[in-house]
Amino acid sequence: MSDNQDAAAPAKPKHELKAQLRPALPALALILGLIAAWMAWSGFEQYRADSRRADLTRMRDAIVAQVGASVNKHLSDLDKAVASEAVQQALAANDFSAAAAALKATYPGAETTDVLGEGFESAYAGLPATGFGKIGLMESALSEKHPVAAIVRDGGGPRLGLAALATHGGTSPGVAYVRLPLATVTGPVESRPLDDASYIALRQGGFSVVERGDKSLADGAEVLASPIPNSPWRIAAGLPDTAKAPFGLGAIPCFGAAVVLALLAFFLFRAGRRPVAEEAHDEDAAPAPTLAEAMQKGPGAPASAAPVVALREDAPQAVGKVLIDKGIFRAYDIRGIVGKTLDAGVAELIGQSVGSLMADKGLQDIVVGRDGRLSGPDMVSGLVAGLRKAGRNVIDIGMAATPVVYFAAYQLRTGCAIAVTGSHNPPDYNGFKIVVGGETLAGKAIDDLYARIAEGRLNDAHAAGNLQERDVSQDYIDRISSDVQIDRRLKVVVDAGNGVAGAIAPQVLTAIGADVTPLYCEVDGTFPNHHPDPSEPHNLESLIQVVKRLDADLGIAFDGDGDRLGVVTKEGKNIFPDRLLMLFAADVLERNPGAVIVYDVKCTGRLPGQILRHGGSPLMWKTGHSLIKAKMRETDAELAGEMSGHFFFKERWFGFDDGIYAAARLLEILASRSQSPSETLDALPEGVSTPEIKVDAPDGDPHAFVDRFRAVAKFEGARLSTIDGLRVDWPDGWGLVRASNTTPVLVLRFDGDSNDALARIKDTFRTQLLALRPDLKLPF
Repeated sequence: MSDNQDAAAPAKPKHELKAQLRPALPALALILGLIAAWMAWSGFEQYRADSRRADLTRMRDAIVAQVGASVNKHLSDLDKAVASEAVQQALAANDFSAAAAALKATYPGAETTDVLGEGFESAYAGLPATGFGKIGLMESALSEKHPVAAIVRDGGGPRLGLAALATHGGTSPGVAYVRLPLATVTGPVESRPLDDASYIALRQGGFSVVERGDKSLADGAEVLASPIPNSPWRIAAGLPDTAKAPFGLGAIPCFGAAVVLALLAFFLFRAGRRPVAEEAHDEDAAPAPTLAEAMQKGPGAPASAAPVVALREDAPQAVGKVLIDKGIFRAYDIRGIVGKTLDAGVAELIGQSVGSLMADKGLQDIVVGRDGRLSGPDMVSGLVAGLRKAGRNVIDIGMAATPVVYFAAYQLRTGCAIAVTGSHNPPDYNGFKIVVGGETLAGKAIDDLYARIAEGRLNDAHAAGNLQERDVSQDYIDRISSDVQIDRRLKVVVDAGNGVAGAIAPQVLTAIGADVTPLYCEVDGTFPNHHPDPSEPHNLESLIQVVKRLDADLGIAFDGDGDRLGVVTKEGKNIFPDRLLMLFAADVLERNPGAVIVYDVKCTGRLPGQILRHGGSPLMWKTGHSLIKAKMRETDAELAGEMSGHFFFKERWFGFDDGIYAAARLLEILASRSQSPSETLDALPEGVSTPEIKVDAPDGDPHAFVDRFRAVAKFEGARLSTIDGLRVDWPDGWGLVRASNTTPVLVLRFDGDSNDALARIKDTFRTQLLALRPDLKLPF
């Protein structure tokens, strides 16, 4: 027989193919039936979602119309009330109290009324009792020259405020204000029936005045938001995410595809059950093995096991030689001197204490990162050993700026993070900034970590937590540059002071479109060029020289861990952070009218007035990054800042302090203006002020000294604030003395409307301080 004949294979008969395919037809029919059911269910889901969306949209539009009509009527009524004879007579006599009384009589629905003369001197003098929101609304009416409405905090809570010019004879002697019950605008939202799986809210800026339904849908409700005309409000509406239809089909196409597939499945099932006329026997098929043969072959090969994820076990176990000192547990972080109050053993105990707190809260994963200090690797080794001992899983992102550590906690969805950093302190310092469950630990929470160690309340897990390494640097750069891009190229010099920000800040600013020249951006934990603290003017001298030599637009400086920002102009002028906060606040308030802006006690007295003039609500609070973040959450603030250079953006960011992101937002604002950066920054209100003055605390205890000073100091004709230390405000300036929570020093600052006022305030403080402690070395 020829090779060709051997190679030729006879075609199988048609009935033989049918016989082979027949057993597969029921399975294929089942698969098509399942796909048909899936398409039908998807069609039903799309139909239900479309119906709910249409119903919710109709409700939203009806509420928009109802609230808009109600407010327009009240604004019209306010205009009529101001134009009434009784109010006009009082205005003609320049009697604003009588005008307010006449206004209330003419406007019977008002809870309270007021009329202020242009300038609002008495109202500003009465803050905070006068009400920030009320004054901000009246400022808006004065600047916009027409009646305005907004939700303001007045009378112990949110209310509807109306304001309009109070004119007589074509002049504008004042502004009228009427406070109405909040239900005037919230009633239409609260009275309509709503599906529990939907969400609807009345919003003003970032504040939800009233919200109903499933609040887990709040974050995505802006997609269906609709503005209320002639008001700062919008109605936001949200629905749960619906699974996308297969191939992007709508409800009707899904139903059609389901019917076709169901019919095809039916016919295949029938065909699979119909007998084939001729059965064929495949002689080449191997015979089925007998039971004995199967037994001889033995069991089949075992299924391959799932791959084992190897855990890194090379972190050395820490052995401490330093007794733990309660003094390192500060007001808003943990900070000590390596070799004296801090070593790897102490770090391990701190890690186990944090891990125990996480265990109590049911939290499993935590991000750890460190700055560029030489002691950083040892501190991380001890910290990680303690966290794992408590059974926590650790994600080590290596050397990273503190804001990158915070970012990683959001990016990797851990909600927990520890930045191992000495911040702006000398090289032999190190410490821990701790976030657990999304909250930065401060005050009693920090004290509790020590108490757990002292009392032995430490979790010792049966199995150690695992350890993995990640690098989120590019994610951080991409996240910022995807949101911030500057309109024109600015030439910027970046001075990181050899701190860890030097490894990433130039990349971020380059990615948003800036032309960056790095200065001292090589990470070196000995800080050989100058100390990484931009709040000290002498640390900016090199930056000023390079900016001038290169004719750059701006100089930007960061502290040791990158969470604080310093700025100098091309003329060498240091722009203090409280003035930068004015610029940031004006920008944020353009998109979030009425938003709360938090600032610390060290900021200029001109800041609250600037915030009010841009329609915001200023709030002074204690110094300290964790304390400020806690106050932001409490007040739902969109922005906060400290005189030390910490800036906290909730708008478009995550609300933590981030000097690198703040620098990007600053360049975005400056590049959008037609003026040069120097012209924009020089236009910010400015008086005469000192930088932070740091004085060694008597007996090394600044808190005890401030407590004594607060008890005995006498300042005639001034308003005293004891929120944090002692701040004394006069009509033409202010002074402050407070205890640092990071180093054993007193922090002082003075500000005046003129050189004479500043000199008088400094002299007054000097006299009072020396009266308490004559040996105090004051550099002013």
